[in-house]
Amino acid sequence: MRFEEFQLERNQSLFENEVDYNLSESGVHPLKISEILTSEEQEQVLDTELFYGYTNGTPQLRKRVIDMYDQNLSLDNVLITSGSAEANFLSIMTQLERGDEIIYMVPNYLQIYHLARSFGIDVKTLPIRQEIGWQWDPDELKTIVSSNTKMIVVCNPNNPTGAIMKNEVMDRVIEIAEDLDCWILSDEVYRGAELNGVECRSFAGATNKTIVNAGLSKAYSLPGLRIGWTVGSKAYIDKAWSFHDFTVINVSYLSDWIASRILTEERRRKILDRTKDHLNHNLDLLCDWAADLPSITLSRPEAAAITFAKINLEMSSEEFVFDLRDHHSVLLTAGKWHGLEGYVRFGYGTPTDYVESALKRVKSFLSDKK
Repeated sequence: MRFEEFQLERNQSLFENEVDYNLSESGVHPLKISEILTSEEQEQVLDTELFYGYTNGTPQLRKRVIDMYDQNLSLDNVLITSGSAEANFLSIMTQLERGDEIIYMVPNYLQIYHLARSFGIDVKTLPIRQEIGWQWDPDELKTIVSSNTKMIVVCNPNNPTGAIMKNEVMDRVIEIAEDLDCWILSDEVYRGAELNGVECRSFAGATNKTIVNAGLSKAYSLPGLRIGWTVGSKAYIDKAWSFHDFTVINVSYLSDWIASRILTEERRRKILDRTKDHLNHNLDLLCDWAADLPSITLSRPEAAAITFAKINLEMSSEEFVFDLRDHHSVLLTAGKWHGLEGYVRFGYGTPTDYVESALKRVKSFLSDKK
């Protein structure tokens, strides 16, 4: 089987460790174990036996996950995965067949787009519109779905725009999916990184055929744990678990152990408050920096450590990214890699002094393009 190249990940993987400044990262700067565990817990880590554990995730961690959602969920509704990437992979593998059709939100993190097309699935893209606040037009969605539509795929909060789906739009998406009896797949890995500190509404439990995927890599600043989860009906979780046997079998027991302790409500809230404060500070810095730069126009996000900037220059998004990377050693991601040309994505979740230094180089780059 031949897979399409995942351009965003390829370009990040090849260059993120080769540049002086990596602003292609979409999460918040990682926390240390010493910052999230007590001294006693750190000692326990050193004395923990590294056995397989539960292949579907320990009951303690699955309980922590269901507590995040205001729904009538049980442990049977959650599977712990190796990051949200595996959760997305399992959702496509278990519910779709060659020739099926999905409706896919763009711009987006195009993992599911490339994966589904590689499996022979027909992917219809539907843009979120900047002129309506980076939202879907539900009437437009209604016109492109068909009897062959098996899944509607969203990313909320959205990568790369940081937009949050409005309640009235979400209600219409749910209504359309129920009328079609099709799946809703919601990638919610950025939930918890809202700039106002209020976690947005989740699709979890919206219908019997709704899947919600998330993890600890973005809002929680813990990408190295590689902890994700998928939430859905018991029938879906059972099937995803059986496919999980063929992927990673189970996540790291040590990662599961740590996650189950730091996701108590009090400690989870402390991490998310840190995320909110850091992102608001850095976003203000970024917007002030861009205010007098006519060559780009920032789109102020509602969530996440990313913003989508429109390029007001006679060059493609790839040309912009490659030129900046090769001559100023700063890495961004191209709008083309998110499904929308004419934009670049800035990540601003790294330490403030790091962002400031990187932006000085970007400004020098833009000055050369006048």
